[in-house]
Amino acid sequence: MDRIRGFVLTVFIAAVILVSAVGAQEEQWLNYRSAREGAEMPGDVRLVEVALSEEAPKGIELPRFENEGPLFGAWATPMVENGRLWIAVDRTHKGGLCDRLLIDSNGDGRLADETALQAYKQDQHRTYFGPVKVIFQVEDGPVVYHLNFQFYRSGSIKRLYACSGGWYEGEITVGETKKQCVLIDHNVNGAFNDKSIGPGDCDRLLVGGNAPQDLRFVGRFVEIDGVLYRQRIAKDGACLTLTRAEDVKFGRVRAPGGITQFSAGGENGSFLRVPEDGIASLPVGLYCVNHWDIERRDGQGLVWRMNGSFSARGTMFDVREGAESELAIGEPIVATLNASGDKGQYSFRQGLKGNYGETIALTRNGSRPPPPKLRIRNKDGTYDQTRSFEYG
Repeated sequence: MDRIRGFVLTVFIAAVILVSAVGAQEEQWLNYRSAREGAEMPGDVRLVEVALSEEAPKGIELPRFENEGPLFGAWATPMVENGRLWIAVDRTHKGGLCDRLLIDSNGDGRLADETALQAYKQDQHRTYFGPVKVIFQVEDGPVVYHLNFQFYRSGSIKRLYACSGGWYEGEITVGETKKQCVLIDHNVNGAFNDKSIGPGDCDRLLVGGNAPQDLRFVGRFVEIDGVLYRQRIAKDGACLTLTRAEDVKFGRVRAPGGITQFSAGGENGSFLRVPEDGIASLPVGLYCVNHWDIERRDGQGLVWRMNGSFSARGTMFDVREGAESELAIGEPIVATLNASGDKGQYSFRQGLKGNYGETIALTRNGSRPPPPKLRIRNKDGTYDQTRSFEYG
């Protein structure tokens, strides 16, 4: 009897170990890359403005500058203890554009120990720096990150813009499939795991290719090949884990008639949905609409597609378990006409306007349809002309 009990106990322990091994998800490591130009980077790269001041930051050791009037700014990042790295831009020649840049690359709160970086490119109004290396001290040791900068000056206007100059990429295992993965610091703060209800404030994950549907918001979940995974991304971006999501609560979403598909995102991540009979489902949470499509075929068999996209936070909606949320998107769309004139010269601008500030794009068989025409007639009919609008 004791032997039988011992055998059963051994089998039980082995089963627990096996289940634990199956359920556990190993960290999948990615490789870090950097590039000088944003166009060389994969995915969705964003520019953020770094506010500039002529006043030097207090308590910061400064170097000797080449000319009078350097400008100072601070790049915000959660990767250092005080939440920012000081930056200074300087000029080699008096009266010229700022073509030297210093940044507190080691996070010690000083600029005096930094070597100035020379701009690698310059045009009439801009100078370009990068990739500029900074080092973060994290729990596992130092981590390298890169930034690209653009300094702009036109008259009295002086601005500094930053974008991420580095990203992570590599092959990961999704289920039983190998896929290429790219992780992008979209909000340009040095961390790679930011999630947010606002599309500009969360990072990006590119899985499987470079098509628009392959680009996803970083969030609690990621949906790949129709399977929902919980995702955990290291703050420094070096690795991630994917665990098949179980026991997730869902709610129903009703899209207005005519909506072919829509994309919504929030802290849960981003999801592309094709409603069936006007209904789609999403994990419970708060979302905002990123874009929507309406597709129809005319009497000649031509396919017309209207796309509404939000450049910032779109219309928000809350998905609750056992409840149905209704989306306020889609038609009607209003055609607008703006006219302006001075000294007998008039110009007209035509466009399409969505109900909630969407940018509207219209295509016919995948291409822009011919621009609309405008008929202009004065009160007594002595002037009656029809003119065509032009794109661009």
